[in-house]
This record gives sequence, C-alpha cells and structure tokens, in this order.
Amino acid sequence: MSETKVFLLPDLGEGLTEAELVSWLVAVGDEIRVDQPIAEVETAKSMVEVPSPYAGTVAVLHGEPGQTLDVGKPLISVTPVGSPVAESASATAPAAEPIETEPAESAAAEAYRDEEKAGSGNVLIGYGTPGGHGVARRTRTRKQPVGGAAVTGAVATKVSDEEKAADDLLLLRTRVPGKLGAVISPLVRRMARDHGVDLGELQGSGVSGQIMRKDVEAAIAPAPAVEPRRLDEPYPVVEPVETRRPRIEPRFVADPAEIGAETDSRTGLGVTARTPLRGVRKAVAANMTRSRSEIPEATVWVDVDATALMEMRAALKKADPHNTPGLLAFIARFVTAGLKKYPELNTRIVTSEDAAGGETQEIVAFDGVNLGFAAQTDRGLMVPSVRNADKMSARELDAEIRRLTAVVREGKATPSELGSGTFTLNNYGVFGVDGSAAIINHPEVGILGVGRIIDKPWVVNGELAVRKVTELTLTFDHRVCDGGTAGGFLRYVGDAIENPSGVLADV
Repeated sequence: MSETKVFLLPDLGEGLTEAELVSWLVAVGDEIRVDQPIAEVETAKSMVEVPSPYAGTVAVLHGEPGQTLDVGKPLISVTPVGSPVAESASATAPAAEPIETEPAESAAAEAYRDEEKAGSGNVLIGYGTPGGHGVARRTRTRKQPVGGAAVTGAVATKVSDEEKAADDLLLLRTRVPGKLGAVISPLVRRMARDHGVDLGELQGSGVSGQIMRKDVEAAIAPAPAVEPRRLDEPYPVVEPVETRRPRIEPRFVADPAEIGAETDSRTGLGVTARTPLRGVRKAVAANMTRSRSEIPEATVWVDVDATALMEMRAALKKADPHNTPGLLAFIARFVTAGLKKYPELNTRIVTSEDAAGGETQEIVAFDGVNLGFAAQTDRGLMVPSVRNADKMSARELDAEIRRLTAVVREGKATPSELGSGTFTLNNYGVFGVDGSAAIINHPEVGILGVGRIIDKPWVVNGELAVRKVTELTLTFDHRVCDGGTAGGFLRYVGDAIENPSGVLADV
C-alpha cells in the first residue's frame, strides 16, 4: 500500500479553490494510462475532464458524484502496475478525509509537488502530453456502493453476466467514431440501466454526440410539453436587435413534498425550492459583490441612431449572405477603436504592499485589448474574452465571438478564455430591454451595454422621421477616469454606430 500514489485535485486555474465532481470516468480496479481522463468536474468557470498523471491500477476514488472537492485534496489513488491492490480499499471516500499515507498538510502539499514532477504535467485535457488518452481495462470486479457508504471487498456485489452483456451492448451502440474507449461514463450507463433508458435511442448533447448525465436525466423525467430550445440553436448574443426573449428556466426546483412542505418563518409562505449557490452562480455572486464593494462606479448613457449601421450590414449581407459579420462584431470593432483613443478605460487597478507595510495602488495599462462579451448559457452568465481584439477586423471578431459562444455553452472554455478580459461588452438588448446600469466585471474598470434596437421617432435634418434607435450605457470606475473621458468614449462609439463607414475606413 505504501507504493500507492495519491493524485490531488490540481489547481484548475484562475485561483479556483474547489470543483464539483460530476462523474467518474474510471472505477476501482481499472488499469489507466498517463493523461487518461479519470473524472469530470465542474468549476465556477467550466466543465473539464481531469487526466491522471500516473499509470497503474485505480485503488481508491476519493469522492462521490455531486460532492464538492477542494483543490489540493485527494482525488484518486493509483497503484503502479504489478503492485498489489488492497482488498479493503474503498470504492469512494470523502475528499476532505485525510489519507493514512499523508497525515500532515505539509506532506500532502509535498505529494502534490512530487506528483507534478513524476507525472505528465498535464493538469487539464489539452494541456501537456498529447496523445496519452488510454482505454480503461477491467482487472478487478467493480465494487458497487451499498446505501451510499464506502464499499469494501467483503461486501462487494457482482455485476451479473446479463447486466455486463447489456452494458457492453450499450457501449457498442453509443460509441463515437474516432474516439478511444467508452464514450459514456460508468455512472451514466448505470443510471440508464437502473431506469430502463435505452442509450441507443438518445441524442447526446456532448462533444461528437457523447451522451451526458443530463441527457439520461431528461429521458428519466421528461420536461413538460413545451417547445424546447434546440441544443444547437444559439442564444442571440451576436445580434443586438429586438428578438425573441430567451426563456430562463429555474434550476433545482423541488416539489414541496420533497422538502417536507417547509414553511418560511418570516413570511409564513410555503417553500417550494432551495437552490444551492454553487458553481457559476456562486462565482458570479462573489465577483459582483466584490465589484460593488470595491469599485466607485458611475454610469453614463446615450441614445444612438443605428439606422446607418443596419443599412450597411443589410447591404453587405445582400452581397455576401454567408460571410457578413453580426451587428455585435461591428460594435466590438468600434469599442476597440474607442479604447485606443481613451486607454484609461482599458486598465486595471492593482493593490500591493509597500516597504512600510502600507497599501499602494497602481493603474496598470495594457498594450492591447482583450474584449470580453457576456453570453447567456444553461449554466449561467459567462464572459469569455476575445484576445487581442484590437488587432482583428469585424469579420475576425465575428468568427471568434461565435466560436467562444459555442465553447462556453458546451462548458469547455478554458480559464484563460474566461478570465483574461480587459473590458466587457454586454448585449442585453436580446432580453428585450432598452438599458441597464450594469455591474463592472471585476477587476476591469468598464463595461459597455447595448440595448435593443427599435423604431423610434427621431429628428433628421430638422424633420421628424422613424429611425432604428438603441441605447448605449457605460459603467466605469471613477478612480481611473472622470466623466469627460467616459463621455468621450461613449460618444465616440455612438458616432461610429451613426456613421459606420467613415469610422471603419479610419480603423
């Protein structure tokens, strides 16, 4: 047992300290290879697969699906090939419980450093040794949990030949061409088998049609007969025009009977749901609270005649229907040009400690613009950023916005794609609203919002006309600039929307 290597949950980037274990991709007794995905975890940023830095036989899985694991705590124990695996090893163990071989925090930290040296260095799939994904091979009978407790070899249950044959048949029917190994986790297969769900009839929502846990859950308890949004149908994040408002469905809504018909003591009303604040929602709450408490923000806004921009895009689309940038891409181009002209809004305030122990604040300016944009997803509001957006054309911006939007909806965005922005563009017009005093995405110092574009009466050359009008709203950190700078930037973007051809010719 002394040869068993313990892999601690790695730092998943951007200072994240915890992750929710979604599913295990291996089981006790499996033989795994270096860089083979062993678990799916959901962080406040995205859904990621964690690879193993070791090769060998899985000895212990430290945690159960649905459990929140802390970074630096045991995730999986692996016994090198050829070493004996203790029969008493638990199939699952609480992540917070210390292991026998590492009783002290310092020892755990040292093991974490050793594992990074000994393993592949691959923390997340796509970072590190390429081509190392292996196929789990069964070397021992899988141990099944009993009553939710850790299972020992003495009470392990055996999977019947019929269940194993059915499981193998499901694997054959749901394998993705070109992918190694089973494309469905053991947890998902077991859930489908227990509830009589035929995986061969399901359309997977994962990459390359992979069947995910949510697909099986939807088949077990289908939603009410409401016209659903297709998984491949994007939210209209790239078109700031008046359109169908996305339907936001509540999550984790429980039947009153399931929570004991609880009554709220203050209001006297029945409690119908309790939603844990975790994952993306927890991260958003913490970031917005910090933004409000630390940043002395101010807001300025202006109505803009977007008729010329709409007409220009319509003409481009008529000439080339398949390669015309969206309206958001044009506005993003105007924003990056405006930030070059008013660089104070493309900065960050950094607080450090001076030699005397006091705090020193600096305004840090950047050589370039990483433009973040708000994208609504099933997991909540995400803000991916287009890196070096100031060097891109409207077409290049449009392509990158669409790519990042698809990535965040799949839950596959990397920490660098979600945490590297220097300024944020928010298109809340897709929700049918005209304006909003947005909260700055800390630690940035500004956010520009675009409302819906609707017909409004407008004076043109002294005469009343019907024009396409939108409202721009800029919220800025008053520590980095004053109203003159903020107003100048907002007016620049507004003028660019009203006269797009002239501005695009200059930028």
